[in-house]
This record gives sequence, C-alpha cells and structure tokens, in this order.
Amino acid sequence: MAKVIAINAGSSSLKWKLFDMPAEKVIASGMVDRVGLKDSVFTVHYGPDNKEKFQKTLDINDQNAAVKMLLEELINLKIVKDIHEISGVGHRVVAGGEIFTESTIVDDKVEQQINDLAEYAPLHNPAELMGIQAFRKLLPEATSVAAFDTSFHHTMPAVNYLYSIPYEYYEKYGARKYGAHGTSHRYVSARAAEILGKPLKDLKLITLHLGAGASITAVKDGKSYDTSMGFTPLAGITMATRSGDIDASLIAYLMEKLNISDPEKMIDILNHKSGILGISGLSPDMRDLEKTRDTRKRSQLGIDIFVNRIQKYVGSYVAEMGGVDALVFTAGIGENDMTMRKRIIDGLGYFGAKIDDERNNVMAQERIISTDDSKTKVLLVPTNEELMIARDVVRLSK
Repeated sequence: MAKVIAINAGSSSLKWKLFDMPAEKVIASGMVDRVGLKDSVFTVHYGPDNKEKFQKTLDINDQNAAVKMLLEELINLKIVKDIHEISGVGHRVVAGGEIFTESTIVDDKVEQQINDLAEYAPLHNPAELMGIQAFRKLLPEATSVAAFDTSFHHTMPAVNYLYSIPYEYYEKYGARKYGAHGTSHRYVSARAAEILGKPLKDLKLITLHLGAGASITAVKDGKSYDTSMGFTPLAGITMATRSGDIDASLIAYLMEKLNISDPEKMIDILNHKSGILGISGLSPDMRDLEKTRDTRKRSQLGIDIFVNRIQKYVGSYVAEMGGVDALVFTAGIGENDMTMRKRIIDGLGYFGAKIDDERNNVMAQERIISTDDSKTKVLLVPTNEELMIARDVVRLSK
C-alpha cells in the first residue's frame, strides 16, 4: 500500500486529498484558503469517513509555507507517522499545450515547460508550479506527477481544434483549441461506460461538467472528439462569471465604447464580470437565480441562457458524432441541481432523451437518471479528479 496525495494549487489556495493506494481509500482531505493573505484558513478532514475536522486561522505567506504546514499537521494529527510514507504527489496543471499529451513525472525540465506554458493559463500554471516546487523541495524522494487539464483533449482531430485563422498562427504561436476539465471528463466518461456495462471505445458520450466553470465534451471511440472550451477556459457555454463564446469584433467595439486600451482589462470583464452574473446583475451562483427567478426577469433570463447554450452544444455534438448513447452530468451544478438537469434534458427529447423525475431527485449520487424507455441514457456521475490524479501517480511510479 502506498500513500499518494493529489494537489490542486491556486493563486491563493491549496486543495488536497490523501489516498491509500491501490485501495483508493481517502485517508484525509482539506484546503488551505487565503494563501498569501491575512487570516489564512487551514482545514483538514480526517478519521473514519473523514468526519473529524481540524481548522485554524493564521497568516500563511506562500505555497511553501502552506505545504510545510500541511505536512506537519499530517503528522501532528497522526494521519501519517512520517511524511516519507507519502510516496507520490500528483498535481493538477491547467495548461499542457501540445507538449504534454498525458500525465507525466515532473523533473526540472518539466517544471520549466510548465512555466513556459504559463502564457496559455496565466492565472493557473504559475500557482500550480509553485505547489509542485514546494512539494519537490520538502518531499524530494516522492514521485511528482503533473496531470494536465488539456491532455485528454489532445485526441481531437484538427477539424475540431483549429480556428479558421491563418494557419501560420497555429504553427508559430500555438493558436488552437486546447480545452479544459480534461481530468474530469476522462473520469466520468470511463465511469459511465462501467455503469452502462459497455466498452468506452464502443460508446458515443457527451459529458457535461457544469460548475462555476463549465465545459461540454464529445467522447467518441473512447477519446475526446470535441470540447466547448477553447484556447483558454473563457470559450464555450455561458458560465458563472465567464461569457463563453462571443463575436471577436464585439470585443473591439466594446473596448472603444468603454474607452479601454488594455486588452487584459477587457478579458478580465469577460472572465469575471460576465456569464450569469453579467446577465442577471445579481449573482454568479445559480442558486441565487433560482430563488429570485419569479420576481426578477433577469434571473430567469440568466437561467434560460445557461440552458440554451448547453442545449446548442449538445445538439451540435450529436450531429458531429452521428448520434449519442448517453449524456453524463457532473460537477457542482451537474451533480446537485436536479431542476437544472431536468430543464436541459426536457429540451433534448428530439433524440430520445427522457429523464425520470424520481431517479433524478438526488444530489451527487452515481446513477442512471433516465427512464427505462429513454433511447439516450442520462447519467449522474460525481467527478473525482483527485482519484484520477492519484491513479496516474501509481501508474507512472511503476
């Protein structure tokens, strides 16, 4: 048995989950929030069924300090006897570009490549690299593995990943669709095939990762065939604060009208002030829109646009793949919002998808939620990106 820790490091946070492998048992999990800010919050869930909780508030200056504290508390709480029991560390990394087509063991060269790819994900790769470097420093004997959000999508054909712009922009600058949430789409598509009792390579699936960030992926022959996010996670469907797809000319038009000269400011608006927040004028949280949809027209409009964009992508992927065997819901909204799942499926009956209200009346439980006579199966599969990362660590450590 080996202890493997899966890490998701952000600019001001560090989420983690410690596994006993290959049993795939979660020993402990937690988060360090507000890293680099005053009153950082350090939380650990551990013990039987992870029901025990340890939490304290203090100033944690950077990722190095967060990692050091995490390893110390694992010992103090008797979760591990010695930090060297941790034989592997897996890290989520957003952008792998065309360099990393699968998860890989981290060495100095890989660190430099992750740093070089930061221009594709400036809000993510630098923070994730800090987490990698901190663990490699404090656990030098453990195998470090980077699992890239983009790697699952490297199987997309050129007809789907290329933009209709001068080809040399792709050749010189890597201007293409990369997608995101690949680890989640990889997990739920494989798990859906297991639930359906069929080989993944024989299925046409559409996986819907619906959360604050949201993406939809067409999975054909066991591989990513197309996905909604693009060069960055800004593209695709309407999200909590991200606009999703938008006419490029509108960006130039708005910059002129708003007297914005810095493109980064405009991109910030599209990333952080748009989506259902921008439409509703109320909140980026779908639950707030649901509570006010009867009294605020723009709350209902935000819901309607979210559903509309999802249905458009699903329809286009059914056409692309020449049919679909199953739709798979996952992530925060996909797993927990039964009303939203029903809204989406009710508009997709033209290809035989029918939801069972009783089966759908559940949150974050793995199950088939379509009716017995539904030609297209509909599944709810809670995502488990951390487990996929831990599996990659074990696989690459052999």
